[in-house]
Amino acid sequence: MRPYEELIVDIPNYPKPGVVFKDLTPAFADADAFAAMVDDLAAHFADHGITKVVGAEARGFIVGAAVALRLGAGFVPCRKPGKLPRTVLRESYALEYGTDVLEIHADALTSDDVVLIVDDLVATGGTTTAMVRLVRASGARLVGFGFVVELAFLDPRAVIAAETDAEVFSLVAVDWRARARPPEAATAQRLADDRKSERAALPIPKTTGSSAR
Repeated sequence: MRPYEELIVDIPNYPKPGVVFKDLTPAFADADAFAAMVDDLAAHFADHGITKVVGAEARGFIVGAAVALRLGAGFVPCRKPGKLPRTVLRESYALEYGTDVLEIHADALTSDDVVLIVDDLVATGGTTTAMVRLVRASGARLVGFGFVVELAFLDPRAVIAAETDAEVFSLVAVDWRARARPPEAATAQRLADDRKSERAALPIPKTTGSSAR
């Protein structure tokens, strides 16, 4: 077992009843565990020619910036609305109830960039696919995803695969599908099916869903 795995703590019924929250802060606080986590993610993509790492607010900043440093790449923060001071690209994504928005600076990425998306955890894949569309709108080339924890029982790979064929790599996969399937998994599968239907029906322009402000 790698040193970070035993430091990921399950918090039942947080942030709402029925949810088991994966708390990575003890792993971040342990110097050896954090270093191993970052090294393992960076090593997997060391030969991909990464020039920029993109990470989402807020824990994606912790892991993503450290991985970027290891890879000798720049780091691009994906932020909630109103947090970035200059012209942005904006992308909305579906939550179980409602929507949310992520933004990056419009000049943060160029067509010369080779991009890795990094986050601490992937669940339903909504945040991740919003970042995919932001990278696409910028003209950069996305080559992979690195996650510390993947909630595999929610099928995030199906949602991601509806947007891109870039490689998905995770350090720790949580898969409860041998037991009863949690209700959240149905939401993830529905989102993936919707994405596939949309892509089959209409060609996706290069800047679909993104706008500058």
